[in-house]
Amino acid sequence: MAPRRMETKPVITCLKTLLIVYSFVFWITGAILLAVGLWGKFMLGPYISLIAENSTNAPFVLIGTGTTIIVFGLFGCFATCRGSPWMLKLYAMFLSLVFLAELIAGVSGFVFRHEIKGTFLRTYNEAVQNYNAQDEQSIAVDNVQRNLHCCGVLNYTSWFTSVYFPENGIPPSCCANMSDCNNSDLRNATIAVTKIQQQGCYEQVTSFIETNMGIIAGVTFGIAFSQLIGMLLACCLSRFITANQYEMV
Repeated sequence: MAPRRMETKPVITCLKTLLIVYSFVFWITGAILLAVGLWGKFMLGPYISLIAENSTNAPFVLIGTGTTIIVFGLFGCFATCRGSPWMLKLYAMFLSLVFLAELIAGVSGFVFRHEIKGTFLRTYNEAVQNYNAQDEQSIAVDNVQRNLHCCGVLNYTSWFTSVYFPENGIPPSCCANMSDCNNSDLRNATIAVTKIQQQGCYEQVTSFIETNMGIIAGVTFGIAFSQLIGMLLACCLSRFITANQYEMV
């Protein structure tokens, strides 16, 4: 049995090294998700409110998922160093759950991308119609129009039916050149048309979604299938350790 144990130990050492490296990378993934979740909560809250008809828990899901991955990433490193078969099996089970969750999320996002676009059209149109330049959604509309160099939903005419237009005209965030765009011009529809962005924001946002959805789905599936590597390493290491312990008895 001694030669067999000597053959097994290098394999166990190699698997432990690979699994520790994987767990460290997995931990970094969790830290990235946590950072993205916090950034989404504090920086993208207004934008998210325009995409969802009701308040969304997406940032909190990312924060929770990232925190959980960080904890289990550390647990994976501890289980690997400890060489505990049951801990390694528990780690593999967690990785399988993460794999399924990410796979479902990736497929759902890709399949329902048209529904997301439809929801955005409705919610953004409502935000424009009820715009008052003060509340959270109105500020988000201004940010979208400035950053994407667009105006209105399908085009600037969306503003003509808004509650804001009769007294204030078109919002300054639609201006193509702020130095040549004043409030009196924006109240005059004929003059305003020559000084504002012509492209609608819906087209800009949906174009971004269509362009990047394939990349986002590919990255999501890539991360998801990377969990299979961790599951395989954890299961193999658990099996070799168990076999080695059995041979030593």
